[in-house]
Amino acid sequence: MSAGKVIWITGLSGAGKSTTAREVVRRLREHGRHVVMLDGDELREVFGAVSANTENHGREGRLALAMQYAHLCRVIAAQGMTVVIATISLFKEIHAWNRANLPGYFEVYLKVPVDELRRRDPKGIYRRFDAGELSDVAGLDLPIDEPEAADWVAEFEPERGVGALADELMKILN
Repeated sequence: MSAGKVIWITGLSGAGKSTTAREVVRRLREHGRHVVMLDGDELREVFGAVSANTENHGREGRLALAMQYAHLCRVIAAQGMTVVIATISLFKEIHAWNRANLPGYFEVYLKVPVDELRRRDPKGIYRRFDAGELSDVAGLDLPIDEPEAADWVAEFEPERGVGALADELMKILN
């Protein structure tokens, strides 16, 4: 059996990672690909990182979770599956480990300005941060490492929706 591949979609909260991942997964399946989608929000629950004590976790906790995600991707891809994962995980250590250890690794960075993320704010994270209810928010008070060698960087363009993003990404992936 040939090794699968991992499409790692990263960006800050509200960048459109999950929405883009769902659309890419749908299209890959339409083309007959065996695909597993993983979402950081769901994975935090799976790995027990959503209790009141861990909602605001710092760099080390987030890094450890991201490494668990990466190892899970490797296990699934080793079975010949394509894994599409949507996760913040903006750490240089993760990017380097993924590139060295994940089969067919393809890194997507959805680069959206913080002003636009604050406008979208689908989970109320930026509003809660501004109100002093949250801390350790990636890209605000928690420093991030932008990918240095992403295979595709999707710079924010207001008129480009998820369909157009998926179109561009599918052209690159095929």
